[in-house]
Formats: sequence, structure tokens, C-alpha cells
Amino acid sequence: MSNDRRAEPTPRGRGRGRSITEWVRRQQIVEAAIATIAEVGIGSASFARIAQRAGLSSTGIISYHFAGRSDLINAVVARVVADGQAYIGPRIRAAEPGADQLRTYITANLEFMAENPDGIVAVADVLSVRDADTQKSPYAEFHTAGIEHLSDFFQEGQKKGLFCEFDTSVMALAIRAAIDEAGYRCRAEPDFDPIMVGNELAELFVRAAAVEPVTGSGG
Repeated sequence: MSNDRRAEPTPRGRGRGRSITEWVRRQQIVEAAIATIAEVGIGSASFARIAQRAGLSSTGIISYHFAGRSDLINAVVARVVADGQAYIGPRIRAAEPGADQLRTYITANLEFMAENPDGIVAVADVLSVRDADTQKSPYAEFHTAGIEHLSDFFQEGQKKGLFCEFDTSVMALAIRAAIDEAGYRCRAEPDFDPIMVGNELAELFVRAAAVEPVTGSGG
């Protein structure tokens, strides 16, 4: 980041007073940060590199929109999570309750990885290190909420007789761990096939949750 304070405008345009132009610029910076982290890693993703990729005249423009590096990294994680929710949510809602929704939840997560490799690699890289100040992953709140929602999904399904009896929190943790591990493998293994892995994981967990033995993929 530049040491020239004159090149760093006082942060404004945040919160409810942000204009459309400022919102668009903020998204442009986040997209550039995602691409930069995916390419060079979070350790080398300096404001200078991000500004260059975004076509900005100075790093001060980043500082205008974000209250430091942690704020920008949090925005990167939030953006990828939001994009994932927008991609996966409608597919789950369109699926039949029970096993079909479970299968769709898993395969849609992995399909999103396949279609958004930069975002997945960037978030995986962010999660590979901890914030130097807080020692708390910026993904923690999303991760916790995701497990809670998945556990609730299983509880409702069990009440309706759609799933067999099991500890819903353990099942939710296992599924999220498998999906998150796939994200790390996207980062570490260029030839990793998320679609194949998604189909295999879906079959595994659908069988584990089924009231009666599953004899086919059902997909």
C-alpha cells in the first residue's frame, strides 16, 4: 500500500449513503481482488496488484472504499458466499423435498465450484491463513450458519419421515467438511473434477440419510 497519504482519500461512501457509482466501483475492486488472490495467493495480493488489475490509478481508491485489507478480504469472502447462495438456492427450492433436495444441495455446491474457480480458489486461500489481528476466519459466521441451516433441514426431513434417524448436527458437519475439502482441492489440484466429486458425495450422503436402501442415483 502506498505511503503517500495524499493518495488515500478519506473513507466515505460506505453504508446507506453509498451511491450506485460507488457500489459499482466497490464490486469492481472485489472482483479484482478475487482474481488476484486466485492468481498469486493472498500473501502476494497487495493493494498495488489489485489496483493494477482493476485498472485503478492508485491504491488510495481501494482505501476509499474499504477500511483496510481485512475489510476487503471479508468482502471477497462475502461476495463468493453470496454468489454461491444465489446459484445454489433456486436449485434446492426447485427440487423435491428430502433426498432430491439433499442430492441437489451437494451437486449444486460442486457445480458452483466448477463454474467459479477463481472465487473458490480465492476463498480457499483466505481460509488457509488466519487474520493476524483477530485469529478468526472471515468465513466463520457463514460456516456456522450453513451447518445450522443444513441441520435444520435434516430435522424437518426426519419429522416428515424423509430421512432415517441420525444426529443431524454430525451429518451436517460431515457434508460441509466434504464440500469444503473439495474447495481446498480445487486450489491445490488443477485437474480436480468438482462435478464427479459432487455426484459421488451426493450418492454417498443420500444413501446414508435414506429411510430405505437407495438402489440408484435418482438423478
